[in-house]
Amino acid sequence: MPEKIKALFRKSSVQFLSSGLLLFIIVQILLGTGLLNNFWKGIIFWGAAITMVALGLNLIYGFNGQFSLGQYGFYAIGAYTAADITYRWTHQDPSGLVVVLFGALLTLILYIGVAQLLKRFYRVNVMTQFTFYVLATVIAFAFMVLVLVQPLGTVTWRVLNVLPVAISQQVVFFVALIGGAAMAGIISFLFGIPVLELGSDYFGISTLGFTIIVKVLLDNTDTILPFPEMKGARGMIGIPAWTTWPWVFFSLLFIVVVMRNILHSSVGRAIVSVREDERAAELVGIDVANSKVLAFVIGSVFAGLAGGIRAHDLAFLHPQSFNFIQSFNPLIIVVFGGLSSMTGTLITGFIWIVLLEGILRLYLPAGFETWRFVVYPLVLLVMMLLRPEGLFGRYEMPFLRQVTAPAHKPAEVITTASETEEVGA
Repeated sequence: MPEKIKALFRKSSVQFLSSGLLLFIIVQILLGTGLLNNFWKGIIFWGAAITMVALGLNLIYGFNGQFSLGQYGFYAIGAYTAADITYRWTHQDPSGLVVVLFGALLTLILYIGVAQLLKRFYRVNVMTQFTFYVLATVIAFAFMVLVLVQPLGTVTWRVLNVLPVAISQQVVFFVALIGGAAMAGIISFLFGIPVLELGSDYFGISTLGFTIIVKVLLDNTDTILPFPEMKGARGMIGIPAWTTWPWVFFSLLFIVVVMRNILHSSVGRAIVSVREDERAAELVGIDVANSKVLAFVIGSVFAGLAGGIRAHDLAFLHPQSFNFIQSFNPLIIVVFGGLSSMTGTLITGFIWIVLLEGILRLYLPAGFETWRFVVYPLVLLVMMLLRPEGLFGRYEMPFLRQVTAPAHKPAEVITTASETEEVGA
């Protein structure tokens, strides 16, 4: 029986990957032949980016049960970080790439050391943990900026410039996406340590406040923060438009596969158990705090990666694109598709952007565009009344569905007449 289950699982994997490859080829041909113009190309890329953000939120809210409105804050962090790396590189300045990449690696090493240190003590206070991790982050990035940025920057510039320009650009873009996701993960980790101690409603309010703080800081990147190239409230220009369909498709595929594998692991089951009953999960030995932080960080990393993809598609960033009103979009997508349904999020994310930013924008009368933001709250209200579990409920396509072995039936006992007499005796 286990072999048959494994065979079925492999079949679903092949079907999913072959369908994805077919979709990739079809869209690539349509883009290459010009049958999809730049408008619809932007819609597809935008749909993929918002779906990545929504998948991260579904992990945090749908599977872990932590109501969050902070996804757009981490989306913005990933976008601006990745954009700053590539912007500096195109202006012959490798400092952004070096500081973010090696700073994140050094921070991760220090985090491991801090975690091992704190394990030596019993029931360390949350604020003490937060202080140690903040100090580790500051030390790592200060060391990179003050000591290593110059020598590592020189070596990195020389090594990458040995490669052909097209290849070096792709390497820098890849590092920029990783850097944006890493910065979103680091900040979400620091933010999540103290804030995840709050209850679900209070946690949601605090994450909304975080999104507002990020937006205000982005408005003042050229005054409060030392990033004049971001130009604050005027918007960042000069970002290379390096996002292509292969980058979009394989980034989304990567997130889907990683999230699916996490949810089907023991770590994923611990994350889901926290949603079902925190107290029961704690009683059976699950580290509830770590499960919350892990889900929050992974979901934020997904948002940071989506931000880097989106920034290099638009080639322009403005803080107004990340205000708190926009932060409701991933939440609406997750609720529409169905909490705890990756399939629902995948489908609804694309439908949401195609409908609101594509079809309705094209076919509504001039000046009627703003009514979109009246229509979809009403639709959401009707959805919550008629189908609160969302369009797909908890349905998953076969590849994303948990494959479990059926319960074993008790073996039938065949008793002969002689055996019956012996038992009676």
